[in-house]
Amino acid sequence: MLVIPAIDLKDGRCVRLRQGDMAAETVYSTDVPAMARQWQQQGAGLIHVVDLNGAVDGEPRNLSEIQAVMATVSVKVQVGGGIRTIETVRRYLTAGVSRVVLGTAALTDRAFLEQACHEFPRRILLGLDARDGKVAVKGWTSVSDTKAIDLLKELSGYALGAVIYTDIARDGMLDGPNLTALREVVESASFPVIASGGISRVEDLHAIKSLGPRLEGAIVGKALYDGKLDYAAAVAAIGG
Repeated sequence: MLVIPAIDLKDGRCVRLRQGDMAAETVYSTDVPAMARQWQQQGAGLIHVVDLNGAVDGEPRNLSEIQAVMATVSVKVQVGGGIRTIETVRRYLTAGVSRVVLGTAALTDRAFLEQACHEFPRRILLGLDARDGKVAVKGWTSVSDTKAIDLLKELSGYALGAVIYTDIARDGMLDGPNLTALREVVESASFPVIASGGISRVEDLHAIKSLGPRLEGAIVGKALYDGKLDYAAAVAAIGG
């Protein structure tokens, strides 16, 4: 299981939000490429980058910073946030991004999702962000009536590379992941699962890994930036 460091971009800076609140930010760095290089030097094989402004606005807003990251590191980078057109998907993937994450579009534009999965099989990830079990969209500013598990079942036949499941109530809170919900996702998904939200201790990583071989990885953000979790020690502890 991979331990995947997160770089969340807002206004060109590396930040972390509290429960997805754009007004509740902590700025950790204004040098985004240097932050990516730090995670690569500590042994990361995959970095998770989110364009927070893009997620809200519906189109890329931190493209220059993402391009700078791609020019700085040699490890795989996956990107999400504001990817709502096939042209944006192509732009990222042809620029060297390993995989792209579709969230809002997976719920609101099924034809686009189908096209993306057909054109780039297994390089499209489903960003499944949930609040009280229901899918959140548009940078978590709106919650749909669709249950996360129902959406997973609807997309079972798609050539998705994985699903990234985030429990919004846990995100940035350092209270541990929602293992009950995560277990339900693992049991319902027909593709690999990446856990996100609330992970702050090595024990959390062990608990996630225990859910089975379908767990591809765990995205960690605030705990790394606050120094509550040492990246190298976390990787060593779970052998990922």
